[in-house]
Amino acid sequence: MPVISAPYAFNESQLYIDLQSILGRPLYLKCEGFNFAGSIKLKAANEMVEAAERDGLLTPDSILVESSSGNLGVALSMIAASKGYRFLCVTDSRCNLSTRLLMEALGSEVHIIADLDANGGFLGARIDYVRALCANDNRYVWLSQYTNPGNWRAHYRTTAPEIAGHFPRLDVLFVGAGTTGTLMGCARYFRKWHRPVRIVAVDSVGSVAFGGEPGRRMIPGLGMSMRPPLLDESYVDEVIRVEEGDTIRTCHRLARRGFLFGGSTGTVISGAMDWLHRHDTRGITAVAIAPDLGERYLDTIYQTNWLQDLYGDQILDSEQETVDSRRVEPMPRAAGRRRKS
Repeated sequence: MPVISAPYAFNESQLYIDLQSILGRPLYLKCEGFNFAGSIKLKAANEMVEAAERDGLLTPDSILVESSSGNLGVALSMIAASKGYRFLCVTDSRCNLSTRLLMEALGSEVHIIADLDANGGFLGARIDYVRALCANDNRYVWLSQYTNPGNWRAHYRTTAPEIAGHFPRLDVLFVGAGTTGTLMGCARYFRKWHRPVRIVAVDSVGSVAFGGEPGRRMIPGLGMSMRPPLLDESYVDEVIRVEEGDTIRTCHRLARRGFLFGGSTGTVISGAMDWLHRHDTRGITAVAIAPDLGERYLDTIYQTNWLQDLYGDQILDSEQETVDSRRVEPMPRAAGRRRKS
């Protein structure tokens, strides 16, 4: 039994779920939500804060500030409270109420952006607000999860080796794409591994992370309204975009079997099932990364009125995968790309 003195010292990283009996496809789910921050974002938050401390950027008078749709904000709130820093999370109106209340309970300040940016999202407006704060007050320290290499290094050092240790014959890995920190860290690690691993990025329809037209996105977590600065597409074999309706149905399907996951996890699983449905899966070892749990989505994804208001009365009529509604973009690996480090 672990004994800890700081909340960020605990992170259960060895739990996997075999989804074969539930979804009918060979898929192992790496659960990353069992820590005091409730999501995979604890790893990146730890890495970025520790790097800022080593570099002398954080002092007792510093105020941490970050733009976040929710989960990184909670992780930084927890770390800031434990270490004695002040923290301001700049989020937007899509952030779940329970997430905002949790950050405030941990002593953080939350600022909500309500104006859309040019791409129909909130990210640009959030970043502009953070930049203005930092320009006017040098006490603010912006970790910038969108550009900070600590974001992907956290997963290069932890998440990917954890998977490799459990699945030495891994064939395909499904990773959700937001800032692309998890995606890039895992992809870089497996590029150097002893066997080829197909890296499949799972994005939300309406995100412009991999190009395309922006669209409405109501579920926070995955997806971006700008190209992620950390993204290097040469490490990605394929991109799958998932409609929010499919995310919601996947979440409810798993909940009816006792597994309550969040929107990011529902998106990743839905994309993985699409890919597995279209490929010969005999003898394949496939793993998907589950970034979050579902408690923070009780007033959105799991709330009937919210669903009906945004997606219509028929949103939960069928648990079947609506594969035809998804757009899939294969990205064939160019010759010699495995040699890139």
